[in-house]
Amino acid sequence: MATYRLASGWNQCLPRRQPHPPLGENLNVDVVIIGAGFTGIACANRWQALDPDAKIVLIDASQIGEGNPGRNSGFLLEIALAEDADPSKISIMAEANRLTRASMETISDAVKLFGDPRDLHRSGTYRAAASDVGLSSLAKYEAFLKAAGLTYRRLSARELKQELGTDFYQAGLYSPDCYLAQPAAVVRALARTLPETVRVYENTQALTVEPFSGGWRVQTPKGRLMCQKVVLANNAFATQLGVARSRMAAVYTYAGLTRRLSETELSGLGSISQWGLLPTHRFGSTLRRTHDGRLLIRSLHDYEKEREASSIERALKLRLQRRFPHLNQIEFESIWGGAVGFTLNGGLVWGELEPSLYASCGCNGGGTVKGMLLGQLLAEHALGCEVPDVLSLFGEASWMPPEPFRLVGFHATSLWQGWQGRHER
Repeated sequence: MATYRLASGWNQCLPRRQPHPPLGENLNVDVVIIGAGFTGIACANRWQALDPDAKIVLIDASQIGEGNPGRNSGFLLEIALAEDADPSKISIMAEANRLTRASMETISDAVKLFGDPRDLHRSGTYRAAASDVGLSSLAKYEAFLKAAGLTYRRLSARELKQELGTDFYQAGLYSPDCYLAQPAAVVRALARTLPETVRVYENTQALTVEPFSGGWRVQTPKGRLMCQKVVLANNAFATQLGVARSRMAAVYTYAGLTRRLSETELSGLGSISQWGLLPTHRFGSTLRRTHDGRLLIRSLHDYEKEREASSIERALKLRLQRRFPHLNQIEFESIWGGAVGFTLNGGLVWGELEPSLYASCGCNGGGTVKGMLLGQLLAEHALGCEVPDVLSLFGEASWMPPEPFRLVGFHATSLWQGWQGRHER
């Protein structure tokens, strides 16, 4: 499934835009890029810059801003995620962070040119723990930040209450190395940086990708693309095209976004008017307070299948109320899901997988700034340029067991980790 049951709340907050028409004919081109998100747009831009004569087509199963790039929580991190924090790999992470910071500048420049500056702000990010399990993870992350020489500050429960308006957490850390974004608005701005020579087709799902003599054939519902090279930048949905099935799976997570809160309601939410909080445990909940006075919560995990809306709403509302019991009457204006390209060891599916078939997938929830970088590097790699050793920097996805063992393993791990992190939900 490359489309979703529920519309992205981020996209619904924006003015309607006129999408590019879907592909309705057969074309012969040089390059087809599947997925018009951070990775696909970056790849198309870089490829066209390096090879101006190349005929490039960029397709997306949905509309720009409505797919996965417009469904995340809007944390554009300049440094490694907490799950990647390993003090023994400081030098590798330093190089990765140097590259991602440069990609973050590219995103920022696009928003300055084509977006609203309120939709991208270097607000930093909080990480907070509500239990002993969370505190243990928080201590490990602090050790990483200290070893890497990165700036941060500790916060007590009282300080978190003062700044964020919740007494749910026992302790936290604040790091400035993060931008908070309205992700649908940001990816719309990025799409406007594409040169006119890149042909874009929205609402155009790739049904099959097959080799043929001298190239590749991409079949869509109403047209066919014949090309020399194909790039898969559709992350979790690449497996539906027969790619990386032994190394990647789709894991669905869910978000709820409230209406704009009143001044009275906002007055009880602490002294910081725009902030984002990441959990220290993978089964915890992500929180945001947006610049226009909304609250967002993201939580829950499902394997390869999107759950029903009523179940999502109940679970997210309970988690929000645990953090802000005084807002127990606040309803969600939007709820939605998004699929993460999950790999067992957190590594990537990246590079030339078959002759002239390239992919950048397996973001593990970090496909914004890192995805931008990986798309640029993939174009350079495909055109024979010298690039950094991406898989050494970010890891290569390991083998996953086949079904039904994979499904059983996911549920068993989810039950165990869910029980361990039950106080972080």
